Amino acid sequence: MNRLKVGLKSILWSGLALVLLVSVALPGINLLAVPVVMVPFVLLYTSLTRQQFALHTLIVLLVAFFIHGPVSLIFGFFFLVPALIMGHLYRRRAAARTVVTAGVLAVLGQFLLEMVLFNALLSISITGEMGNIIREQIAMLHAQGLLPPSWTTEVTEAFVRSVIQSIPWVLIAASFMIVIITHGLTRKLLSREGIEVPGFKPAKEWMLPKAFVLYYLIALIVDLFVDSTVDSFMNTVLVNLIPLLRLVFTIQAIGLFFYIADQKRWSKAVPVLLAIPLFLFPPLSLIGVLDVAFPIRKSFTKS
Repeated sequence: MNRLKVGLKSILWSGLALVLLVSVALPGINLLAVPVVMVPFVLLYTSLTRQQFALHTLIVLLVAFFIHGPVSLIFGFFFLVPALIMGHLYRRRAAARTVVTAGVLAVLGQFLLEMVLFNALLSISITGEMGNIIREQIAMLHAQGLLPPSWTTEVTEAFVRSVIQSIPWVLIAASFMIVIITHGLTRKLLSREGIEVPGFKPAKEWMLPKAFVLYYLIALIVDLFVDSTVDSFMNTVLVNLIPLLRLVFTIQAIGLFFYIADQKRWSKAVPVLLAIPLFLFPPLSLIGVLDVAFPIRKSFTKS
């Protein structure tokens, strides 16, 4: 009876994997499908034998191929690799930080590999195509009179350069969000099946090393002396590093809110609500910087 139950759930997860994989190729719907498409594959790998997983995955990929053609296989293999890595680490009961780090690196590596393959095999430059699309959209807005008269070709090129330089930051942030969502959902679903995998420390215990404050300070100081209008390696590094550090300190600030809520016995909804302005107004990440640099938590500690 238990084997039958596991078999039925595996079929359901395979069906979900198929639906999500097909949805990834559909404009609009893919925005909802991409963040969770790895979940069923990780569940299958963690709960089945490798032979069973291979059979389920092969069927899913074949059916997806018949529905959408080669594009489904491209997306399938893209998300399958990080799903395998995460599932393998779950089976080994690896720490949550290890799983997420490996998952992020795998997804990021897949993004970079796709860019290289498109350029090498199809002679398509992702960055070049993106720049052309931005230029076309700006030209259309300019023709419709929706841009100010001061908007020149130089402004357009500066904007295109800024967007292209920010691609690494966007890819890292996207990889992180996909893996974090996958980890959170997979861990909850596996726990319902009696498979326990390590989770992160409670948010109230999050604390970055103090060295991160020094890194952030150095990046801000260097940014003052680097010409943002020049397309240089250092400028590209700063364009991506500073937003990443701000994101890290934003997460640190959320940890502080959960710590205060725990000490004051507030509802867990309070720190969640307080976290919303952090993402809407990035300079508030300074709260996280102060939390790491100074022992401000002591003032909220219960005596």
